[in-house]
Amino acid sequence: MPIMSLILLPFNGGLSNHKPFPKTETQAWNIHVLSFFMWRLTTGACRGPAVRQRRASFLELTSRLLSSCTQLDDDRPTVIKEGQAKILLHGNDVFYNKAQVVNRDLSIAVLRSFIAKRQEELLHKQETKRSNIENFGPISPKTSVSEVTEKSGESCVSDIPKIAVKPFRVLEAAAASGLRAIRYALEVEGVDSVVALDNDRVAVKACEQNIKLNGDEALSKVHAELGDARLYMISHENQFDVVDVDPYGSPAIFLDSAVQCVTDGGLLMCTATDSAVLCGCYGEVCHSKYGSYSLHGEHSHEMAIRILLSSVESHANRYKRIIVPVLSVWIDFYVRVFVRIYISPKSVKDSPSKLSYIYQCAGCRSFYLQPVGQAYRKGNGVSYNAGVGPTVSLECKECRKHWRMGGPLWSNPLHDSEWVSSILQDLTQSKRHYPAFDKMHCLLTAVSEELPDVPLFVNLHALSATLKCIAPSNIMVFSALGNAGYRSSGSHVTPLALKTDAPMHVIWDILRCWVKLHPIKKQPDSTTGSIILCKEPTLQADFSRVKKARGEPRKRRFMPNPEENWGPKSRAGRKVRKPRTSSARETHNADDEISEG
Repeated sequence: MPIMSLILLPFNGGLSNHKPFPKTETQAWNIHVLSFFMWRLTTGACRGPAVRQRRASFLELTSRLLSSCTQLDDDRPTVIKEGQAKILLHGNDVFYNKAQVVNRDLSIAVLRSFIAKRQEELLHKQETKRSNIENFGPISPKTSVSEVTEKSGESCVSDIPKIAVKPFRVLEAAAASGLRAIRYALEVEGVDSVVALDNDRVAVKACEQNIKLNGDEALSKVHAELGDARLYMISHENQFDVVDVDPYGSPAIFLDSAVQCVTDGGLLMCTATDSAVLCGCYGEVCHSKYGSYSLHGEHSHEMAIRILLSSVESHANRYKRIIVPVLSVWIDFYVRVFVRIYISPKSVKDSPSKLSYIYQCAGCRSFYLQPVGQAYRKGNGVSYNAGVGPTVSLECKECRKHWRMGGPLWSNPLHDSEWVSSILQDLTQSKRHYPAFDKMHCLLTAVSEELPDVPLFVNLHALSATLKCIAPSNIMVFSALGNAGYRSSGSHVTPLALKTDAPMHVIWDILRCWVKLHPIKKQPDSTTGSIILCKEPTLQADFSRVKKARGEPRKRRFMPNPEENWGPKSRAGRKVRKPRTSSARETHNADDEISEG
């Protein structure tokens, strides 16, 4: 024991003194080597419990050493490079999720398209004013009509006041490391100012360091600020062209102030990662946060998108504003929507006709929509009435089960087809600027092929499971629907989705015909599938192949995850649990042996 004390005393004060190890790796590894020789020397002449005690002391020392070395590694910042930006990360102090690269790339693509659209709108506004002045001329109170007609068109045009172009401002309401804000500043031409806001001092400090790390351009455009996003947005009403709300979890508490912060015609980007709530696992919580009751089903992910849009529209209507969705998608494990905000008290009256309740069968999962309101246009006038319902009988006509009611949800189109086309074009031309190009291209390709006026979808595998039959291919069902005079498409949410304007009884008739061609085993009469199959189809399905039944076959629409554990991460500040090392387990076992001895 004296030898051991003499060896270890200069480094860590002996085994009984639990002071931290020196902060240099050289001293730490010296301790490791010396402790190994110490263990060999002190256990050579010992037997029985003494060996176990010395062994436990050595393992404790090694465990502390490994912990100290791990701490040394954790103190070193990790450099993350994405696009043209780079950031420093210190452990889990500031939130960063690699899986959100698709979110950030997609936001940059939409922002580029939005800036181009705004410039076109500004030019159109200037041309409209120019044409008005050329046609009528600027009439002053002291000028007669005859004098106006004699005035040349050139002088009139020269009197046109030019529209002042304000700086293009972007607000990121939950900036964290500031990676997204920095990428906006460096990669999107036309962005003049980006405010990176966060209510965590550690995050703001990290954001400031990352801004400096990215050079003068980032320093001149990106400004990190500490504050509550709700208070900041409500105190900066109509001051930002783009507001990006991407919090950890639900964005519900930010929506009311976010719709007020955006300028007229501006863009609101919003992310919701509380998918369990939006997808029907906790319908009562969804109602408390978003004002809609979610239902669980095969179309839950698209329902989550539509519930979020319904909530944003509801908040906007309170301030005489409306939303126009540009792009609304489900990506991996979260919802991401891009909507334009317009101030229009007149258009607010149309909002009830954009929303619907949903009736979903508890047995066969058939569903029907009932509009909240109706708008009737007569000439130049519009009249509004409540929605007519219910659109279903007391029980499902297919399986005689009861209904579950959910909503309201957004039943208007999720995307703007022109925007999607322009984003796809920009994406192809600037492929090298997007780290997640392949995933984005597949996503937008699937989005571009969706039927815009068909809310939700059915899952052919789920319907086939109800009947206990072999699932037909999508192309077979698409062909049968096309031959019957109905439209159909897939969905970006899942490759098993079927969007169609055909009513549910037509879909079930097609599957009844399919079962006749591919017989199944006899099922009990009380099962849902038997009840559906006991009816004869009123439509005789034609499964002959329709050309281009499913778009261009060579286009890729879905990709597997690039790596394992591709999904949500823990909240910033939480310690990430690491698996216990073998040395730690041996130390635990050795302590047990000592206590037993």
